[in-house]
Amino acid sequence: MNQSKLDRRQFLKGLGLGGAGVALAGCDLPSYVTLEQGEENVISYLAPNEYVIPGVGVWYASTCVGCSAGCGIHGRVREGRVLKLEGNPDSGVNMGRLCQMGQAALQHHFNPDRIANPMVRKNGALVEASWDEAIALINEKSKSGKAAWVTGTISGHQRVMAQTHLGAIGGSRHYAVEQINANVWKTACKDIINDPNPEIHLEKAKVIFSLGADFLGTFISPVHFAASYAEFRTPPRGTLIQAEPAMSLTGGNADHWVGIKPGSETALALGVANALMNNHGVAGNGISNATKTLINKHDPETVAGICAVPVGRIEKIAASLAANSPSLVLAGGSATGNANGYSAAAAALMLNQMLGNIGTTITAGRELAYPQLDLVEGNSANLKDLAIDANEGKIDVLFVSGANPLFLAPKSLKMLEGWNKVGFKVVLSSMLDETAEAADVVLPLASSLEDWGSHIPSYAKGTRNLALQQPLMEPVFPNTRGFGDVVLALAKDAGAPGLDDYDDYYGYLRSAISALKKTDSEKEWNGFLMAGQTQIPSLGRKLSYSDGKITPTMNDSDDGNLTLIASARMGMWDGRGANLPWLQESPDQISKVVWDSWAELHPKTAKSLGIKDGDYINIKSASGEVTTRAFIYKGIHPGAIAVPIGRGHSALGRYAKDNGVNPLSILNGASDSKTGEIATTATKVSVKSAGKNKQMAKLMEIDRQHGRKLVATISADKQRRTEGGA
Repeated sequence: MNQSKLDRRQFLKGLGLGGAGVALAGCDLPSYVTLEQGEENVISYLAPNEYVIPGVGVWYASTCVGCSAGCGIHGRVREGRVLKLEGNPDSGVNMGRLCQMGQAALQHHFNPDRIANPMVRKNGALVEASWDEAIALINEKSKSGKAAWVTGTISGHQRVMAQTHLGAIGGSRHYAVEQINANVWKTACKDIINDPNPEIHLEKAKVIFSLGADFLGTFISPVHFAASYAEFRTPPRGTLIQAEPAMSLTGGNADHWVGIKPGSETALALGVANALMNNHGVAGNGISNATKTLINKHDPETVAGICAVPVGRIEKIAASLAANSPSLVLAGGSATGNANGYSAAAAALMLNQMLGNIGTTITAGRELAYPQLDLVEGNSANLKDLAIDANEGKIDVLFVSGANPLFLAPKSLKMLEGWNKVGFKVVLSSMLDETAEAADVVLPLASSLEDWGSHIPSYAKGTRNLALQQPLMEPVFPNTRGFGDVVLALAKDAGAPGLDDYDDYYGYLRSAISALKKTDSEKEWNGFLMAGQTQIPSLGRKLSYSDGKITPTMNDSDDGNLTLIASARMGMWDGRGANLPWLQESPDQISKVVWDSWAELHPKTAKSLGIKDGDYINIKSASGEVTTRAFIYKGIHPGAIAVPIGRGHSALGRYAKDNGVNPLSILNGASDSKTGEIATTATKVSVKSAGKNKQMAKLMEIDRQHGRKLVATISADKQRRTEGGA
């Protein structure tokens, strides 16, 4: 052992300074700051509430607003500060589970880049102002009849309040904007089976055939579907077949991953239908003669040329579906992100009808008895409409909250040009993102853990619940206000009737929910707070199938360019979480990359272009160009290049700014032919090396077996036998 002459006094002194140094470093103070300079006042709980025990946490129920799923959460609060979030086990949405975005809400809550005070634009720059000054300016400028609201997905009493304010200022248009959405799937379901939001039973299926629906990552309610998928995987184990041009989280978990040509999902579905009818005796009950004629034109040999999928693989998919009933066919993500996405969703529902899945693995959902509370679900078609209307001078006053259109809109939409034509813009936000930076007034919002609200989850089985959002602690930034409080004040100032009795949004919310539940009992209200949800009346729907329009697909000419896939991932989502280090540090589910963007290329494609792993590459479309590093692996079609969305911000905070690239910016603006959704897998790009290479930061550096068979695989049938299956 190395002997030291350090005596006890010096050791204790060093230990004390070392401990102080560590503590000060955690507070972002320079290492040379003395204890006296770094001192702070610590105020004890002089008169804590009777249920507060120092050092012991108390759990409170609320609702996650990280996406539109509406997962229930429990927040652990100790000495007045929320320290941890977990899923609410009583929630029918997430059943006690919580994704990484829900966990990261805590970091957003304490984020040092949050907006602390109102801001108004003076002499071309945003400067801090008082609430009275900001509200007075808004009231002065909001007298125009051409007013509009932009939000993300919104529901519950926040929706009612925003609509009330919009009506009071003479506006008529509400643009609900979400880049990651299931609008194409839900529109097809409404048109074809008479239910826009049917219940999807993964756990009842023996085989799932998914056309790009990333139900474990980004499709509708991924935490809910993850629980259903776990049941699907219990013995006797179900088989998952995932067909998509670039591997998603769901594709990475599949038994069979089929890398198809981008935009060919409809053709693949028709080819499988052809094999079912002609080779496996599936009659196609309920399918029209016109659709059967279309199916007969798409034999597996023809479809193989369109999709770049072997005939044998198409036959095996059909055989698996025919032999295992009930099954389930889904379409979403890449399928609904192409210019013919509605057709792919319609083809998926057609397969479900042929296989007898409608009424078994797809059943009727329930409709709220109070539609004014139901979700206004965001979509990218509204983003396009917003850009068009702004450029045509149809908007004079614009209110924005819960959306970042200047980041999400491709340059081809000319959103910035339209934004500059709007006379007065107000943004309600907790972070200074790209849209807030370009506003005339910015109002600082409380975080989701400091605010009141009510929400309708985007998906739930059985009964419909109203989810409650309640503050878990006092505001971190005292001059911020809740969304409901701000809009209530604006609506009252605009003369909206029926609001004068409410001093704050809490009073309005409690009164409205008491009226909904037909009771003002303190016991009932406290029970609602403890549960974080309450059941509200709903009406059953009845499914009925009618053929949707399925457009025949043709093989695109090979012009030597690649198809860009702006792919969505759990974590970064649409970019709203890019300023949270927890999410930046979380490895991507496929590439394991952290803190940066990357472009996924197939090894054959990379070799033909002379590109190596880690090379910087230029990706150029008719709308612009981005430069990022290449990630080379086999989980992508050779004719595609995938760049995940969420990074590439020019604002939003220190961890998001100038970090990565935004592939949405260079999309060509093509839209789904039926719904108008912006196509994220339909832009042709050229790719070339930028002449330099740098190793990417990844959790796992080796992602190939190099022929050594380090990971053994067995068939699903053998797996069932080892787990006690037949």
